[in-house]
Amino acid sequence: MQTLQEAIGYSFRDPELLQTALTHTSYANEVYKDGLRSYERLEFLGDSILGFTAADYLIGAFPELHEGELTKLRAELVCETSLAETAKKLRLGDYLRLGKGEEAGGGRQRVSIIADVVEAVIAAIYLDGGLVPAKRFIYDHVLVDVKARVKRNADYKTMLQELVQQKKNQQLSYELLGESGPDHDKVFSVRVLLNGTPLGFGEGTSKKRAEQAAAQKALEQLTAQERE
Repeated sequence: MQTLQEAIGYSFRDPELLQTALTHTSYANEVYKDGLRSYERLEFLGDSILGFTAADYLIGAFPELHEGELTKLRAELVCETSLAETAKKLRLGDYLRLGKGEEAGGGRQRVSIIADVVEAVIAAIYLDGGLVPAKRFIYDHVLVDVKARVKRNADYKTMLQELVQQKKNQQLSYELLGESGPDHDKVFSVRVLLNGTPLGFGEGTSKKRAEQAAAQKALEQLTAQERE
């Protein structure tokens, strides 16, 4: 268990909390004859802590995103698949306490189980040491490379359109300024205009990518203006 605590980055004052977070219902029913001694109650609490922490992080990190986009991103970050990846990196499955049937059925690798265990561990840390170490665990092991992920997946043109549409009579347009380089390696230059006034400039290996880059710059500029 010491090795696991080192991987988690937290040392428990009450190791029994960590043991409970690693106890599947099948084991609790077989050994304790009491399903309440499994991780399920901790998972319930950990889900709420994770959701709150992810929302709190995203609000601060991405002031340009609207509620719908934040909701979608949070769902992606805390989904079963994402949590299972966290569990695999921490090798949580190796430490699970499973009943004989669940063990034989491959429960240590079951995505739904190991994802739940991540949430249970979050709750265990919270109950043992408070919100600060629980949030640190989430930042270190769940909310990893979020900005890079957003940058890869973001549709800045749509985000910009939604932002400017909050006011009436706003007109966005994109203007191709030029292209350079050989046919197999062209670079396109684009600017985006708001009501005819240049708002952002971008370059890319295609016109579409250049427009996205220009929209991103425009978003940053509008967001900065709103803060002033």
